[in-house]
Amino acid sequence: METIRTRIWQEEAEPDNAFAALSCHCHGYDVYGDLLINASWIEYLFLLFRGEAPSPQQARLLEGLAMALANPGPRDAAVHAAMCGGVGGSTSASCLMAALAVGAGASGGAREVFIAMEDWLARGTDLTLWQTGLAVKPIDDPADVWPAPGHPAGFDPHGVRCTAPVLQTLTHLSSMDCGTSLAWLQLNRLPLESATRLPLAMSGVAAAALHDLGFTPAQGEMLHLLLRLPGAAVHALEQKDYGYKKFPFFSVELENDPGPAQDILAHAEDVA
Repeated sequence: METIRTRIWQEEAEPDNAFAALSCHCHGYDVYGDLLINASWIEYLFLLFRGEAPSPQQARLLEGLAMALANPGPRDAAVHAAMCGGVGGSTSASCLMAALAVGAGASGGAREVFIAMEDWLARGTDLTLWQTGLAVKPIDDPADVWPAPGHPAGFDPHGVRCTAPVLQTLTHLSSMDCGTSLAWLQLNRLPLESATRLPLAMSGVAAAALHDLGFTPAQGEMLHLLLRLPGAAVHALEQKDYGYKKFPFFSVELENDPGPAQDILAHAEDVA
């Protein structure tokens, strides 16, 4: 008889139905009898990936990172891909797959986070190693399906300066006293930016946070893909409602749509 091998999940079958579960345990924790009642979504997510419950500091850090990554905004290429699917009438799954495909690469995507996390493993908090490594131009590896990135991982190749959201996220996450990478990055951001002549990007902050949380580069890459999907989903749904006549094919400016509340206010003024 074939069996499914997993360290993550354990099930006990119902006595009268071998295909239905009586109980489910994730890394030893009773999911529906314990975690559902006592754990948060972020704590459960950490448990799934790491195989152990997070400390309070780890849970707060992962929750902060998840909030920072949840919606990259419609300027982001992955979100824009989902919007294209939405306005074109694609299915929900197709919109999310478009976002995953575009957001998987080594330029602001999950693969960039993977590479940056490998850099943390190799360089730690040694400023000299970082400065030396950032000066080396990446080269293609014939054995790798990914082309060599055109810029150092974790930095913005098109940026003029480090943006306010990146700085705010780094400041908040580094204050949580969970690991050393974020605090070190906060302290040494300017020397690193001088070495690479590029500003720090959100992918660089995410890589440091995921490293502090103890995730492997492969786990960090997967989490980065997962945590950015909420924004892609809501923007795809919104664009589907707007229709193609309001789709931003050329304009890059954002127009804040106040939504139904503004229509109600206008009607009330007309009545008055």
